[in-house]
Amino acid sequence: MTEEPRHPERIDHRAERIRRRRSIAIGLALGFMVIAFYIATFVRLGGNVVNGMG
Repeated sequence: MTEEPRHPERIDHRAERIRRRRSIAIGLALGFMVIAFYIATFVRLGGNVVNGMG
């Protein structure tokens, strides 16, 4: 059978830190993508947004 970890609280703490860093990295990447799409859309539409595209 498999051996249980000797210090499960240390492993849980380490896993929690890794999970938190990964979540922060995903959040920052998602935020960057939202800003990049917003800027790209604004650049593509240009002044047409102000003129009402009509």
